[in-house]
Order: sequence, then structure tokens, then C-alpha cells
Amino acid sequence: MNIRGSICALVTPFAANGALDLTAFGRLLDYQIGGGTQALVVAGSTGEAHMLEHHEFDRLLAFALEHVGGRVPVIAGTGEAGTAKTVALTRRAQALGADAALVVTPYYVRPTQEGLFRHFTAVADEGGLPVILYNVPGRTGCDLLPDTVARLREHTAIIGIKEARGDRERISALAELVRADFVYLSGDDGSAGEAMLAGAAGTVSVVANLVPQAFRALCDAATGGDQAATGRCHAALEPLLRALDCAPNPIAVKAGMPALGLGLGLPRLPLVELNDGPDRARLHEALSSLASLATVAG
Repeated sequence: MNIRGSICALVTPFAANGALDLTAFGRLLDYQIGGGTQALVVAGSTGEAHMLEHHEFDRLLAFALEHVGGRVPVIAGTGEAGTAKTVALTRRAQALGADAALVVTPYYVRPTQEGLFRHFTAVADEGGLPVILYNVPGRTGCDLLPDTVARLREHTAIIGIKEARGDRERISALAELVRADFVYLSGDDGSAGEAMLAGAAGTVSVVANLVPQAFRALCDAATGGDQAATGRCHAALEPLLRALDCAPNPIAVKAGMPALGLGLGLPRLPLVELNDGPDRARLHEALSSLASLATVAG
């Protein structure tokens, strides 16, 4: 399965009454594919997966699969705090037709490395889908270490890892694990260029929701080994990346959606809308400055 390059961790649009806004979601899917996004993650952490009811997860994923129609891979976020729940959700995603499962490390419970190994092995054995490991210690409270990843990559159903730690030591360690049947994907927009230059096959991105063409340009430059073009792309994106850091994801990225005609940008509680002060102003200023970013790599 060719999951690489610019991959968008999609937000989930909600209507004013709190229901799924599938009309806006369809526009977002078209915006991504038209902007060169090469794969899509539905119901990941950026998609407020843990605020979705079971029937909403099914409806959102089914809609995405039908709307995309095989043009790019559709990856379902299926990670839960418990192994049995993760297996069950992965099976549901498989039944709906997802191409792969993005499985975050169990959050809050802080398992040991052996617990993580057994957890992911069970999901790979029983879930019915190719599995992409997802490590994001800042959100989950546990860190999937490279030695454990090296053990897990021996499972034929485990095809890669999304690593959100962007420090150089972790980037280097994960790059060493890359092989034909196991990909390393960056999960940190800020260090994505560095990770891809080091050997990551692509990036699962938040900022791509807003600027898919610009992020595709960064991915093309970095995976092609062009350091100069990668630097130009990153420099152009940096003000927007800084603006998105003002609030927990996906609060800020959702605040940028209405200006693009991609929904109301409303998160679900306990997340709240971005304030109308300097943070929102910086976000819109950064977005305005990126109108022609798709050509920056040239």
C-alpha cells in the first residue's frame, strides 16, 4: 500500500446544532484531493475522534470512502485506551472499507513497552486492517520506543509508524527502521521537513487542512532530497505553524476553516472556539500571506 507524501489528518466539521456537517466535509475532501493530498486520515485526533459517537464514526468514514472513491487511500483512526475496544473499532473500519488503521498508543493508562507490544500485536492479529502505529507522547502519556517499534515491524500487518516526536534523536532512530514494508511518517508539522529529508516517507499533517498545496510542495521537496526547496517551503509555512500552536489541536486549525468555505469551524466540548483576540488575528494574517505558496518550491 502506497501511503506516503502529504497526508492530511482531517478535521471533522460540525453544524451549528452539533451534528456532523457532511456537506462541509465533502468540500474539505475535494479541497484536499484538488490540492494534491496523497492520503487522508478520518477520525484521528485532529478529527476529534473521541468526541464522536459510534454511529457518527461509521457515517463519517462511510461518507469519506464513498466520496473519495479510491482516488487516495483513506485511513481510519481506530485507537482506543483498551485493546478489545481498539480491535472492535478496527474491525468496524475494515467492514466499512477503510484502507488502513491509524492506531494511537493507549492514552491515560500508560502501558509498559511489553504492554504496547502486545496491544499492537493483538490489533494487527485481529483487526483485519493494515496497521500504522501512532506515537504522540504529549497527548497519551506514554512513549512507544524505537526498540519496541523494531519488534512490531516484524508483524506483516504492521506497515508503518506515525511518530509525533520531532527531536533529532527520535527522527534518526525511526529513519533507521525504514524498509520496503515499513514506512516512517512524521506526525509533527514543525519538524516534518527534517524528518522527510532524514528518510520519513511522508507526513500526517494538521496544517494541510488549510493549505494542502503548500504542504504537498514541502513533502515533494523533502522526500526528493532537495534541502534548499525544503527550507523555502518550511520558512513560508512557519508563521502559520506558529499561529496554530496557540491552542490545543484542533481548535486553531478549525478557526481557519470558515474563511475557506469549509464549515463553521466549531469544535466539540470540552474544546472551545479560538478567542477573537490576537491569536485569531495572527492565524488569519498567516493564512492570507500564503495565497501563492503552492509555487514556493520553485
